[in-house]
Formats: sequence, C-alpha cells, structure tokens
Amino acid sequence: MAHSETSSLAGQNPATVLPDPVISSNLKFLVSNIKNVVSIQLSPDNFPLWKSQVLKIFKANGFQKFLDPHSPPPPELIPNPEGSSSPNPLFLQWSHTDQNLSASLCSTISTSVLPYVLALDSTAVIWTALETQFQSTNRSKVIQLKNELHNIALKNSTMTQYLTEIKTLVDKIAAAGSVVDTEDIILYILNGLPPSYQSFKTAIRTMLTPIHLDQLYPLLLSEEVNLANDAAKTTGNSDPNTALFVSRGRGRRSRGRSSTNTARESRNSTSATLTCQICLKRGHSAASCWHRANLQYTPPATQQSTALLATNTTPDSSWYLDSGASAHLTNSMDNLSLSRPYQGSDTITIGDGTSVGITNTGAGLLPNPSRKLHLSKILYSPAIRYNLISISQLTKDNDITITFNPSGFILKDMKTHKVLFQGPCNNGLYTLPAGSSTEANKALTADLTKAESWHRKLRHPNKHTFDLISKCNPNLNLGKSYFF
Repeated sequence: MAHSETSSLAGQNPATVLPDPVISSNLKFLVSNIKNVVSIQLSPDNFPLWKSQVLKIFKANGFQKFLDPHSPPPPELIPNPEGSSSPNPLFLQWSHTDQNLSASLCSTISTSVLPYVLALDSTAVIWTALETQFQSTNRSKVIQLKNELHNIALKNSTMTQYLTEIKTLVDKIAAAGSVVDTEDIILYILNGLPPSYQSFKTAIRTMLTPIHLDQLYPLLLSEEVNLANDAAKTTGNSDPNTALFVSRGRGRRSRGRSSTNTARESRNSTSATLTCQICLKRGHSAASCWHRANLQYTPPATQQSTALLATNTTPDSSWYLDSGASAHLTNSMDNLSLSRPYQGSDTITIGDGTSVGITNTGAGLLPNPSRKLHLSKILYSPAIRYNLISISQLTKDNDITITFNPSGFILKDMKTHKVLFQGPCNNGLYTLPAGSSTEANKALTADLTKAESWHRKLRHPNKHTFDLISKCNPNLNLGKSYFF
C-alpha cells in the first residue's frame, strides 16, 4: 500500500525525479577554449572575420543549430496521460546548453558592441541581431574598398609598394565577406600601370593561358628594373644621332600631345645604340623583338621620342615601317596625291629641339601585283629626312597583317591570307624601297606622269574640264592618255 502511494505521488510530481542537465565534453571544450580559438573580439570593423571563426568552432563541436533561428528548441512542457503538463527534460538540457553557448559568445564581443545584445536571451537571437546590425554596414564597406581597388594606380610608388597596397585592399575586401577573383586582381594591377608598361600589359593580356599572381609579381618587379635601366641610359645619352620626332601640339581640335617614334641603326655598328621599331626599347632591333609577331601590339606614346635616327645629311627616298607613328610622313610632294594645304597647328620637331611645320597633307598608294594599298593620311614637310609609314594606319586602312622576321617582313590580306608584299630588313630596319625594277618589289608609286599629276592635284576633274585647261594652257603639256 505504501509502495502504491509513493508511485502515485511520483506520477503527480515528476519534476522531483528529473535528472540534472549534463554538460557534454564538447560543450566543456567550447566554453573553455572559445576565447583562444576566436582570437579577436567583435567590433564594427571585423564582423566577417569574427563570424567565420565563431562558425568554425560551433560547427566543429556540433552546436551550429543553436545559431539557426529556424531551428526551434524542444517544447518546454510535455503532456501527461492524466491531462496535466510536466517539464520537458530535453528542453531543460537544451536551455542549459544554450545559456552556456550564449555566455561564451558574448565573451568574444567587445564592449562597444555588447550593449546591442545584453537584453537578448538565446544564442540564435544574439547571432541574428549581430548579423542584422553589421550586414548593411559591411556591404557599404565592400563597395568602398572595391572602388579604391578600381582606381588604384602606380603613380610615384615603387612596384613593391604598389603590389602591397593592392594586396591590402584585397585582404580587407575578403575580411569584409566578399571575394575578388584572381583575374580581376590582375586586371586591376595592369590598369593601374603607366603607359611605359604598355608592352608588358599587352603581353600579359594576350597570353593563351591565364597567369597566376605568384608568377605575375616577379615579372612586374623585373619589368620595373628594366624600365629604370632604360631610363638611366636615355638620360645619360645625349642622343647625337636623333633626326626628328613628331610632337602634336594643341590644335584647334584639342587633340592633345602624342608622338611617333622608331629607331635606325647607325652605319657604325660599334658605336651606335639600337632602338627597336616595334616596342621602342633600346638594346635590340625589331628583328629580335618579342612583339614582332603580335599584330595587336601598340607601343606606348611618349611626349618626346626619336622617330628615326640618321647619320646622313641628304634626304632618303626609302620608306620605313614605323610602329609608333600615328600618320605617314614624307619629304617629297611626289608621294602625295589629292594634296591640300595643311590648316592645323601640329608641328614636326627635329631632334635638336627645333620645329618645322607641316606644309601639306594628302594620300598615296602602295601598288603591288595583287591590289593597291592606300596611304590615307600623309603629312608632308620638306625639312624632314626620312619617309615613315605608320604601321597601325596602314593595317587599319587596308585590312592587312604584317609579319616580321629577322630577314624581312610580309604583308598579307587579312581575309584571304594572300601575300601582298615582301620586304627586307636592312640594318635592323624594315624598309620599303622607293623603287624597283620589278612590279612585285615596288614600294610606292611616286613618279607620276605629268597628266596624272595634274589630274590628282585638281582633285579628279571631269574630262571636259581637263581638256579645257589643256587647251587654254598648251605650255602645260597635258596629254589625253590619262583618260581611258
């Protein structure tokens, strides 16, 4: 009878026999070591880093569900068969664990942030409040850092300082919870380099396989040293062989300043300094330049650079391919058709500092057995010594490609790949001869008949006008053979 009463009382008051909550070994480890594992206290500036460390230790010990607000706790009470409710031992165990976790979490929060969560009573609620508080602020910070990364430039910094600054920004963005792709980092690095690194940037961008950052860094440091050495040689060299360079001044169209440049080796190879026609760097010729097969390469423009080095005192009738020229240059009116007086303010500056004007502009033809090639923009000045052909202008106007090799160069039609012209490499310069005995080797038709010359100077008059001029001016000896 006594036993029956005891059982009945136990059934009516089960709380008296509930076991005490158990502290698991994982919970003991987390509570004891969280401040060692989470090495920083939460502040307004480091939420993503703090969040990452907290998540790792919670997941490692199986408590990540306590951070999830969508993971409900066990019910606090459970119904009895008699219709009453009793405390749920699972809830007691959950509450005991949650309070230990929330206390541990608060121990990693700085005093400036702690007031935001003091009144919150569960780990999931604290975690959600912190995410809500810092998420929008963190996004604004990421946008600001990415904007700084987009506008970064080398300027007067050393390459090491420049790369360190970029790495610092990338690390801050990563700490803010965002990731910058490796290809984007390389793009930001290249965009911030000055024009003197143009050949380097082109080489990197045209690589068939992506380059890793660990490979790019030493290449940039090496390029910085090479450019510094070239600059030192240029400063120490008085450039006695400089003939001319083109300096585009501020004209009516405000085109700014640009320049054309290339190099010609002196006849005395023991004392001359080579300047590459393609990349414009000293110490090698165009035949050995590593950019000679890159059809899309464009060298950086400089405000003052040599266009063609010379030792002659008489004009040279040959034409020279110039990768830096923005227009064709000539010293002979015979090379112009549709000539007209030049109305702009651009000048051609001689290497000793004196300037000469541009007298006329016009167009020309580069004939060959397959098809005619147009020279659409020729600047004429009788004071210059050498005729230059702009490679970029020639290829753009005629839809052709130019391939360079140590012995010469080849002009090909870009669509049909048909060879249009083959020229030599003389003393490191790719030369178009002024004339040749064979049609295939003609570089430029400049020796026009009198009738054709007058016809082009008059900008293609019709036959009636041409006959009238010939009749009124018989001393001009204008024949009729030009009109077929």
